[in-house]
Order: sequence, then C-alpha cells, then structure tokens
Amino acid sequence: MQDMPLGRATEHPDTYSADLLFPMARAGARAALGVGSALPFRGADVWNAWDLTWLGDAGRPEIADLEFRVPADSPRIVESKSLKLYLNSYSMSRFASADAVLATLRADLSAAAGADVAVALRRPGDLPLPVLETLPGACIDDADVACDTWTVEPALLRAEPAVTTDESLHSHLLRSLCPVTGQPDLGSVLVSYRGPRIDPADLLRYIVSYRRHQDFHEACVERMFLDIRARCAPESLTVYARYQRRGGIDINPWRSTGPATLPNWRTWRQ
Repeated sequence: MQDMPLGRATEHPDTYSADLLFPMARAGARAALGVGSALPFRGADVWNAWDLTWLGDAGRPEIADLEFRVPADSPRIVESKSLKLYLNSYSMSRFASADAVLATLRADLSAAAGADVAVALRRPGDLPLPVLETLPGACIDDADVACDTWTVEPALLRAEPAVTTDESLHSHLLRSLCPVTGQPDLGSVLVSYRGPRIDPADLLRYIVSYRRHQDFHEACVERMFLDIRARCAPESLTVYARYQRRGGIDINPWRSTGPATLPNWRTWRQ
C-alpha cells in the first residue's frame, strides 16, 4: 500500500486522468479473515460521490452526484482518496454530454475493479430526489449495557437456539479507524437475519468493540458478517453499513447470504 495517495501530500490535477485511480486487491484483507476465492457471501459496495463537476462543450460547468456499486466478487476495490482525485480531474475537462461522462466513469471504474461497476448520475431536477431514511427494524443503541471492550471480540455475540425470529436490528454507534491514517470512520450498521434470536445488547457491545479497530469499510463489514454467522448460526443474514461521507464520498458495503439488492438509503448523518 506504499504507493497509495491516502495519507500522503498529493497534487490535485483538474484535467481528466484515469491513471489517478488506485486499485487495491481484496484478497489480502480476506485472507486475514480466512476467506478464499469461494466467497461465503454476496453483496456490493455502494459509493456515493456528491461533488462531481465537469465542463460542457461550451465551457459551462455541469454538476451531478454519483452512485456506483462495486460487486463484492470483484477482485479489486478503489482506494477512496484516489477516487476523489480522479473525480476532481473532471472539473476542468470538457465532455460532450452527461452520457459521455457516465460512459467514461463506467469504463474507468470497471477497469479498476476488474468487474462491471454499475454507475448512475443524478443531476439537478432529476427525480426522485434523495430523502433521509430511517434504517429498518429496531435501534439497539439504548440497550442498558456496559461497554469496555475496544478491540473486535466475536465472543461477545450470543444467540438463543431455543428462540427463532426474523428481524432487523440497527445501531448508529459504529466507529472504526482508517488503517492508513488512523482517522475515525463513523457510521450506522444494519443486521437483518432469520434464525436463532441474537441478543441485541450483546450485538451492540460487539459493534462498539470496533471502536479502535483499523480496517477499511469493506473489511469491517465482511468481518461482522463472518463473526455473526459463525457465532449465531442464522439461516439467512445481511449486514449493511452506512458510513458518513469523507471528502464528499460515502462508502456503504453490504454482505448477504442471499441475492437481495439493497436500497441506497441516505441516513440522517449522510
């Protein structure tokens, strides 16, 4: 990771360059979790970029926000600062149309990820407009628990085999640390499952145990999915994290036992 722009002083070119994208292999982080080429989950990483701008043919600035979805089975992800630099390179570049911008984004991001990346642009006046959403299910943040474990501890998780349920639980108390800069990443996380009832207080303590954990967003969600599956043995499971934006970009990975495509909710801190 020595060549990545994250954590280093960098220039901010304002003319288009796909070379600014810094792909990173998923395999290393997954190997540390005991995950090989046969993935135990499906899913995607949903990115929102809110600061995209470029020049039209006549030099008049155009603006849009951007959503793209990187499939979880792609061999690579894109480092977030490199994406910001790449998107900034559009700002003084001319494109014939928004469709030309969209096609360029789709081609560059798919090449970087090594898989087809779904890309959508939303321009002023486009409908539907994003609205704030409440995550489904019960919020567990008011559980009466003492939290004193600050490194990830799967043993905190507990399920009741005698009681089965189909429910969604969520928390807004997720905090992890960037593995390069040590800066905090704050977010909300949704756990939807069917199977033995997961103790919500224990789940909250487990989520809070990420507070000093250094890893990228995608790896944190995959670790959560694997830990909950191993400790609680659900029949079905989805873990979806909605992180706050940094540098105009938010990253929202989800991993699931099923093929469901989750909405790109915008939560109250996004």
